Amino acid sequence: MAAAEAGGAGCEHYRRSCLLQAPCCGKFYVCRLCHDSKEDHQMDRFKVKQVQCAKCRRIQQAQQSCEDCSSTFGEYYCGICHLFDKDKKQYHCEKCGICRIGPKEDFFHCSKCNLCLALSLQGKHKCIENVSRQDCPICLEDIHTSRVGAHVLPCGHLLHRTCYEDMLKEGYRCPLCMHSALDMSRYWRQLDDEVAQTPMPTEYQNMMVEILCNDCSTRSTVQFHILGMKCTSCESYNTAQDGGCRMALEQQ
Repeated sequence: MAAAEAGGAGCEHYRRSCLLQAPCCGKFYVCRLCHDSKEDHQMDRFKVKQVQCAKCRRIQQAQQSCEDCSSTFGEYYCGICHLFDKDKKQYHCEKCGICRIGPKEDFFHCSKCNLCLALSLQGKHKCIENVSRQDCPICLEDIHTSRVGAHVLPCGHLLHRTCYEDMLKEGYRCPLCMHSALDMSRYWRQLDDEVAQTPMPTEYQNMMVEILCNDCSTRSTVQFHILGMKCTSCESYNTAQDGGCRMALEQQ
């Protein structure tokens, strides 16, 4: 039996005063994440039956307090997920199947997305069926059970919040559909001014190009400009060339 040293403080992932006995290998670890990083298999948190008190080392049935020394294993305890941690206003969502950080009254479960989202997004986000069951397109790791919160993009796709913040350092588009990941209208108006103040060389001034807008999917023919080509429908510059260049008819 291999036991991790809890010391009553838990681990880098959770604050708890007990160790979980992995139902797969019988070893003791502070949490499933510690187990998974050391072993060549994953711990099923829902099948955990036994825990060991970090204070008196008594092995016992999973519960919130030690039956021997009365130590509290965690301010919060879920008997379904076997989650022990300090109080973070957690709640167990039956539809998600796991515990979420609350408070519960600030969230709702979107049945189509199959995920708990902030109340501020209720009726104001684009639903994609079971989107939370997809891996984050940035780090390629699980989103649904991640300890890192999810960020919902305007297009409906999900990223880990930290991955979203890192993405914005280098770009502004969803890595899956190329839709703008935030409101870019202010920047588009600044780009309008830059385009107006930057005339193209004479040989390019009447060159037209077909574009596809990544934000509204409209195809249009616009004047070519090196700084960007604006969608004629939604006025976004998040566009891509969708055909060859040609001169305007009056110049041919």
